[in-house]
Amino acid sequence: MKIALVIASDRSFRGERDDLTGPLVIEYLKKDKNEVFYQIIPDEKDIIKQTLLDFVGKNVNLILTSGGTGFAKRDVTPEATKEVIEKEAPGIAEYMRAENAKNSKNSFLSRGICGIKNETLIINLPGSPNGALECYKIVEPLLNHAIQLLTNSIKDCKMA
Repeated sequence: MKIALVIASDRSFRGERDDLTGPLVIEYLKKDKNEVFYQIIPDEKDIIKQTLLDFVGKNVNLILTSGGTGFAKRDVTPEATKEVIEKEAPGIAEYMRAENAKNSKNSFLSRGICGIKNETLIINLPGSPNGALECYKIVEPLLNHAIQLLTNSIKDCKMA
């Protein structure tokens, strides 16, 4: 699978703080021989939107964002994502929050969304390294089937 990991963080983008989430998630993603693209960008809605559209244009199967899903003034990743996607996939975000709440009740403070643009699935993960990785692991079993549906690789769901 071709996966893009986009970290939305002003401080990491400016080099004021090391990005701990990216390397942790990338290490996990590469264990399954995924082709992984990685980019750190500032918490700017227009930049987030353009980055998502750029990866959609590169026919990436899955875009994972991390950061910008909280309550802070500059947390705008869900808003940017909403302006890019054609269809929401609310069940994925709901499932992540519900399952991750078993680890941290703060899971319900995440405003992350999930959705589809063309044949690309976009998932907003939390900004914390452990939160991002745990949320990815929660939805990971759904992803192959979801991507197959998006790319028309499955003609009959009864056979999947």
